[in-house]
Order: sequence, then C-alpha cells, then structure tokens
Amino acid sequence: MKHKNIVAIAALLGAWLFSVGALAQPYPSKPIAMVVPQAAGGTNDIVARLIAPSLGEVLGTSIVVENRPGAGGNIGTQSVARAAKDGYTLLLTINSAQAINPSLYKNPGFDPVNDFVPLYYIGGTPYVLVSPPGSPYKTLADVVSAAKKRPGELSYASAGNGTISHLLGAMLNTSAGIEMQHIPYKGVAPAINDVLGGQVPLAFASLPSALNYIKAGKLQAIAISSAKRSSAAPEIPTLAETYPDCVGEVWVALFAPSDVSSEAAKKIQLAMGKVLGRPDVREKLSAQGLDLSPVAPAKLSALLKDEIVKWAKIVKASGAQLD
Repeated sequence: MKHKNIVAIAALLGAWLFSVGALAQPYPSKPIAMVVPQAAGGTNDIVARLIAPSLGEVLGTSIVVENRPGAGGNIGTQSVARAAKDGYTLLLTINSAQAINPSLYKNPGFDPVNDFVPLYYIGGTPYVLVSPPGSPYKTLADVVSAAKKRPGELSYASAGNGTISHLLGAMLNTSAGIEMQHIPYKGVAPAINDVLGGQVPLAFASLPSALNYIKAGKLQAIAISSAKRSSAAPEIPTLAETYPDCVGEVWVALFAPSDVSSEAAKKIQLAMGKVLGRPDVREKLSAQGLDLSPVAPAKLSALLKDEIVKWAKIVKASGAQLD
C-alpha cells in the first residue's frame, strides 16, 4: 500500500515539475501563428509573408502565416480575440477590418480596442483605381465623364462590402457627383482577376496588390488615394488633386489578444524593430508601395480610436450596413 502511495505521489510530483518547467520556458518555445484575416494576395498577406521568415529568425522560432478570411476579416479577427493570451497567436491586420467593421457590422464579434493589445505599426499605403489595358478609362476625367453620361452603369470592383476600396468609390461618387455601381468581391485578388479578364471595368486595389500588374503593363493606373503621390509610383496622380476629400489609406499593424504577457509583447516589439531595421526587408516592403513609418504602441492605439470615429462617419454617409 505504501509502495502504491509513493508511486502515486512520485507521479504527481513529476507531472507538477514538468508543468512548472514548461511554464518556466522562456518565450517563445514553440511556433507562432500569425493570422491574416483576409485572403491571400492582399496587402497584409504580402507584408506577413515578407516579414515572417526574418521575424522567426530573430525570435528563434518559426512564424506560420495563416489566412483566415471571411466576413470582411471578422472571422480571423474573432479567432485571435478568443485565442490563448500566451503570445503564440498574433493578428496581422489592416485598418479596414479593425477600424471599419465595428461600424459596418451590427455584431462583428470582437471589440477592436478592448480585445487586443497593439504591438507594432508597420506602415501604410494608398489604394489605386485601375482599369485593364486598352480600356477607355485612362484618366480620372475619363471615369467621371463616362459615369455622368451613364449614371449607374459604370461599375467598380472592391475587396468587399465596407472595405476601404468600397468606401473610396462611395467617396468618389459623392465628390464627383456620379453614380458608379459597386461590385464587392471576397478579397482583392479575385477583384483584380476580373478586371484583368474584362468582367468589370474598374477596381480600387491596394497599391501593393496592384503594383506588379501596373509595372508589367497588365493594369492601367488611373489615380491613387493618398494625400500626396507615392514614392513607389510618383507618375500616378492622386484622387485628391481633383477631389481633395477623396483620401484614404490602408495601414498594416500587428496585434495580440488582450492581456498577453508583457514579456511576450516586449520580445515581439523588439524583434519587429530589428526586422524592419534590416535594409533588405525595408527595400522589399517599400518596393510594394508601403510607407514604413514607426509608431509607438500608445500612438497606434490612439490612431485606431481616431480611425474608428473617422470611418464610422463615412460608413453612415455611404449607407453601408451588414449583418
């Protein structure tokens, strides 16, 4: 009997020591999932796949990029909000999901401020209005003129309802006094594919997702949505040069579930700083049209709150609403 008790106690002690040892392991001790809540080919997917290898190298583990698209980014974002708060599930997202969806959806399934800890602002980039080669829509004046002649007939594709690419079209409609028809897609890649195939005449796409097509002559760039011209494509005029109110950019940032340990948060932030300080990584991101500008976590939190207010007004004006 005593022997059995001793064996049982030894087993419990061993399990306890194992669990303590596991808990005491320094972060990170296993692979990290970097969730992208949009489909492959979008801005944050491009960024994730460019930085993941270097980030894993600096942290001493592997970073697995996981696309979890759906409901405008809500599905992937919800999954991270509900994940373990141990630093092994991160969210690499864009402001359309984090700042617009709370106004667009009655119940997005997450709180963009309270469910997440801002870790790192990576950079921002404009959208570009594009058409296929040979299209009669080569300039913004061409688009506006055609839309005024045929109200409601000219259409543009977007990455989905309530995305910045959708709302930029609504903003242009208001500013120019036109009525372009919106055609939502499930991500920017299928929207671009249908423009390339001639199924839809125009699309708003993020500059990183469209730039290679533009450089290859497969898409015509009409105008970009930043306040000033992009250094990655200075030949493309801005919408604001004609319509000053038509300004909207996408930014990419890294978040963790709320209450993540300070140890994990600090290690990720330090590692991200090292990764984005590498000339080769910066060159690759800049070549995609991303404006790299460091922002402290506290400022990222303030930026997110400001954008929630800004886009709520635009969503209300556009009349967009999803269940």
